[in-house]
Amino acid sequence: MDEETIGTAKDISHTKKNLSHGHHDTLAYEVHNNLYLNITNRCSARCTFCIRDKADGVYGYDLWLSREPTLEDMITHLFTLDLKKYKEIVFTGFGEPTTRLSMVLSITSWLHEQGVKVRLDTNGHAALINPGTDVVQELRNAGLNAVSISLNAQNEEIYDRLCRPMFAGSYQAMLSFAKQCIAAGISTRLTVVKVPEVDIEASKKIAQEMRASFFTR
Repeated sequence: MDEETIGTAKDISHTKKNLSHGHHDTLAYEVHNNLYLNITNRCSARCTFCIRDKADGVYGYDLWLSREPTLEDMITHLFTLDLKKYKEIVFTGFGEPTTRLSMVLSITSWLHEQGVKVRLDTNGHAALINPGTDVVQELRNAGLNAVSISLNAQNEEIYDRLCRPMFAGSYQAMLSFAKQCIAAGISTRLTVVKVPEVDIEASKKIAQEMRASFFTR
């Protein structure tokens, strides 16, 4: 499914207004020997702890986009870089990458053909954002190596309060997405943010029972 057909996802426009004079869109940025791809500001949640409510970016990079880059924009930019020097190339940024699933799949396939390891950082709402699409199978077919999923809470009640998802059932959909990734052989990590409401040990247990790795960010 092309991202332009996703009405519900496109309705959530998280583009900052009144960008500074001389603003330059950051399509990719380097941190910790990885290359991070910034393809959208749209997201299916409004997390209370989201960094973009406090800053314009991370590690000195402004991640607000004046417009969403096209596939040609991204590939043209990637062609200028020595991709083999990176440990991983990661879909992340200030939005949820799977709101632009077709772009994620196209770039992943292109990178996979070059033998580059690709990871997706996601909130796990992909099946809700892209109904009727077997997202995990599509990601596997494209050659995705790893996925990092924002678990963010030990139960649905706390998750809904902290993450404020636009879709009902987002917590269960996220857990289902994680299980499907594991079953598909995609290296899977669940993550949480250190905030008072989150029980780190209970969250870690969810990951362990699922046989996923766990990270506190």
